Amino acid sequence: MRVGVYIDGFNLYYGARTQCGRGTAGWRWLDLRRLATNVVAARSGWSGAAVSRVVYCTARISGRDNPVGQHEQDTYIRALQQAKSIDELSLGNYVYRVARAPLATGGKTPVLARPGGPLMVKNGNGVDDPNATFMVSIARREEKGSDVNVASHLLIDILTNAVDAAVVISNDSDLAFPVREARRRVPVGTIHPGSGYPAAKLAGAPSDGVGGHWWYQFTAPDYTAAQLPATVGHLTKPSPW
Repeated sequence: MRVGVYIDGFNLYYGARTQCGRGTAGWRWLDLRRLATNVVAARSGWSGAAVSRVVYCTARISGRDNPVGQHEQDTYIRALQQAKSIDELSLGNYVYRVARAPLATGGKTPVLARPGGPLMVKNGNGVDDPNATFMVSIARREEKGSDVNVASHLLIDILTNAVDAAVVISNDSDLAFPVREARRRVPVGTIHPGSGYPAAKLAGAPSDGVGGHWWYQFTAPDYTAAQLPATVGHLTKPSPW
């Protein structure tokens, strides 16, 4: 059974960071093929399964804002390619924009900030307006394209009979439709890379479509057990990693 693995790079990175700890070393130099092979062997229950294709979907970090991060990411991607840990690199891009929105506080349910105390707002008649809304402009940097690339490669490989089963490493609910369509045609494993609850839209039943589906949530030991060698060719793991 040929297994294709489709990875949302930023979803994986931030998921692993919540599991392992942002300042903790020993998890970022991930061998993606080994990570996938380990979980397929331990969790899939698929007879004769072998990872034959690993597609890594990510975006390049901007050196303008984060030159150190750009250098580390470039080293990592080249190490993945040289170690044959991935078969295809599919790149999205960053979008920089200025967004204007109401000033708010709070957690899951934002609460609009209102005038009060020493900071008041007057209306056109010179009267205090306690219901005025503070508007702020913020700089936003968004990664675009990884989820679309995951969905595209997943469905193209299935429809062209390039794989017999698929593993999707992402907890992005935007992938609900392509994952559902994939389950109609091949067995699919869906892996949540972070902590918290898996996206409800990615749920389903093992018997959906062709059946044989499974779900898993990575843990910190999954990441630390699947690391590249410290040196890959002439490339060396960044010291903070």
